[in-house]
Amino acid sequence: MATLFFITHPEVVVDAATAIERWHLSPRGIDRMRAFAASPLLSGVAAIWSSAETKAIEAAGILAGARGCGISANRALGENDRSATGFLPPDEFERVAGAFFAQPDVSVRGWEKAADAQARVRRAVEEIVAGHGEGDLAIVAHGAVGTLLLCALTGKAISRAFDQPFQGHFWQARLPDLVPDHGWRPIAPREPDF
Repeated sequence: MATLFFITHPEVVVDAATAIERWHLSPRGIDRMRAFAASPLLSGVAAIWSSAETKAIEAAGILAGARGCGISANRALGENDRSATGFLPPDEFERVAGAFFAQPDVSVRGWEKAADAQARVRRAVEEIVAGHGEGDLAIVAHGAVGTLLLCALTGKAISRAFDQPFQGHFWQARLPDLVPDHGWRPIAPREPDF
């Protein structure tokens, strides 16, 4: 049975002067993604999809280079729309993200509603799976929408309790029924900041 790997981009270079969608992977993120791309776990990946955001495309490109296949991009795999606020300092971002998950039917500070983002990403993934051929499938996207999708596929209410602990994680599900095998796991170890 084939497998879907839902992978989140690893660490990025935070640049308040650049649109969030155009942020790049950091050197640490690149190293972690390279380590994951070399894993035998991914040896059966035959197709790779990515959100249209730079950080996800870069991570998908590392995987594509290791697996010898191309990338398809789909804007519907993008992170929840936070353009109403743009960049927020880390503490403020964490508070707003907490409210985003806690009130899924409310547009918190103009952000896309969690329930709407969940429906969007689920539709996109189901369409990709329906058109997928043989082999394993990798989707490289983002933490919030990955968590929302994981909640939907496991029948859990939207909750930040199911969110990845930091950037650069994956979960996997059986194809074509999309039954998850496990929750978030890190793509590679993360060295502590000093």
